[in-house]
Amino acid sequence: MSSRTDPKVAVLMGGFSAEREVSLSSGRECAAALRGEGFEVIEIIADRALSVRLDEAACDVVFNALHGRWGEDGSVQGLLEWMGLPYSHSGVMASALAMDKARSKDVFRSVGLPVVDSCLLPKAKVAARHVMAPPYVIKPNNEGSSVGIYLVNEGAKTPPDLAPDMPEVVMVETYAPGRELTTTVMGDRALTVTDIITDGWYDYDAKYVSGGSRHIVPAVLPDEIFGACMAFALRAHQALGCRGVSRTDFRWDETRGLAGLILLETNTQPGMTPTSLVPEQGQQVGISFGQMCRWIVEDASCSR
Repeated sequence: MSSRTDPKVAVLMGGFSAEREVSLSSGRECAAALRGEGFEVIEIIADRALSVRLDEAACDVVFNALHGRWGEDGSVQGLLEWMGLPYSHSGVMASALAMDKARSKDVFRSVGLPVVDSCLLPKAKVAARHVMAPPYVIKPNNEGSSVGIYLVNEGAKTPPDLAPDMPEVVMVETYAPGRELTTTVMGDRALTVTDIITDGWYDYDAKYVSGGSRHIVPAVLPDEIFGACMAFALRAHQALGCRGVSRTDFRWDETRGLAGLILLETNTQPGMTPTSLVPEQGQQVGISFGQMCRWIVEDASCSR
């Protein structure tokens, strides 16, 4: 009989979304941290045979390190519920809501959280003419990590040429100027606030390429703004029905005080790479990367 008391953990990574490479990095980092915590870990590269690979792994718990569509939008969560495998992060409904930017904004508005005006429109219409006065942002409605985001600056005469792989329906939203802030929620606790400093647009490279951005943690902010980020992130987490760890992103126009704080989105499976914000915030409040990964495993369940 085995003397192992900790559960055997399968770490899911990879997948099919535009964030595959980030997921692979997150997964490897988390797997290494969990081994350091004494867990038996198997790494699974998610593909169309995922259910077979999970059966073969005979794991007790799934640590979901997938990012983007299929892994973060309720799809894999539904499979894990079907298989009866306890898993990390948010459940089917919260994952699907958070990934859908339009619907998550509806939830945020319903609980009084500040968001900018936006609409969903056919890509062809958005590419043909300005559908709102610049500055505005064009983005997919259901991707993360700043994948496929276009900033249309004030004074632009025409919309940008959109990449062929942009979805047929895109979100167009009013541009929110100011500083980029973010807050991690772990269970029922908001950890701290990070101020993200970049030389330009906080795009995919700024997030994941070493040196692409600088993080000031804790952010140097007026108490009112710092407290609002903490409170709004926790409220967003709870309103969506999130579980485990989430991260909520903000823009703050400091010329407008509290009225200039805008909630952009909530990430239900934030990155856990060497340059990621969540591990940094954990370290700032005394939670090591290994301790955070252990907590995520111990928090895992079905029916989330």
